[in-house]
This record gives sequence, C-alpha cells and structure tokens, in this order.
Amino acid sequence: MSLIYKKATLEDIDILTETRIIVLRAANQLAQELDMSEVREQSYKYYKKALGQDTHVAYLVFDGEDFVGAGGVSFFEVMPTYHNPTGKKAYIMNMYTKPEYRRQGIAFQTLDFLVEEARGRGIKAISLEATKMGRALYEKYGFISMMDEMELVVK
Repeated sequence: MSLIYKKATLEDIDILTETRIIVLRAANQLAQELDMSEVREQSYKYYKKALGQDTHVAYLVFDGEDFVGAGGVSFFEVMPTYHNPTGKKAYIMNMYTKPEYRRQGIAFQTLDFLVEEARGRGIKAISLEATKMGRALYEKYGFISMMDEMELVVK
C-alpha cells in the first residue's frame, strides 16, 4: 500500500461531490434509491465556490491510482468571544475512508492535515459532527463533546 495524500483543487470537484453523497448516505442511513440529485448539484456549487475562495480545504487519499478516502474543513467567522477573540472557526466534514482501508490510520492522518490547515490560519476552535463509528477517532485526536450547543431545525 503506497498512500498518497493530495490537497484537493478545483479539478477534483467531481470526486469531492461524489464522496459527499457517499458520506451523506452512510451517515444518514439513506437508501441507494433515494434521489440525491439536488444535494449533488448544490454540493458541486459549494465546492466550486468554496475551493475558489479558499474557505474550504479538502484532502483526498489514494492508494496508487485508487481513491480510498477524503476529509474536508470549512472556515467561517462568528462574533468574537472571550475564548475565541478572533471569531475564526473551522468545521471538519466529509471524513470518509473506504471500508477495506479503515483502521489503518488514514482518517487520523487526514484529520491531522485538516487541523494543521486550521492551525495555520490562526483558528483556535474546530468543531464537527461525529457518527458513532467516527467518535473514537475524534476523541483519540483530542476532540471533546460539547454539552451546551443546541440546534433548531427551521421548517
């Protein structure tokens, strides 16, 4: 196994978009038959804009020519706080490793690249949503659960 970690560019939009659909299907236990065309289209637009504006960084992992994993981080700004005076934040998303490559450190290395991207931008607060399967990885890296955060689904 000769793994190659590649920082994604605009030329990688198709593979990023398809990986996004795979991740969403797996994380939400969505059937293969479910129409994801709108999500696919919007994800493509997101990547085109965010990669172009450098507000999203993604890494792709290959074993030779074969795609085996990915991960991304989005950058944004909120009001400054005492604990985060710059207001700069990062959100890890779209972490994926092909099943036959799991438990080999690929996701950990990808996560490390993404955290370093955030650190290099002076970001002190990185968040993410963890699936049951991914929770151990993030805890091992040092992420902690946030008990005070809430969400409202607007209808």
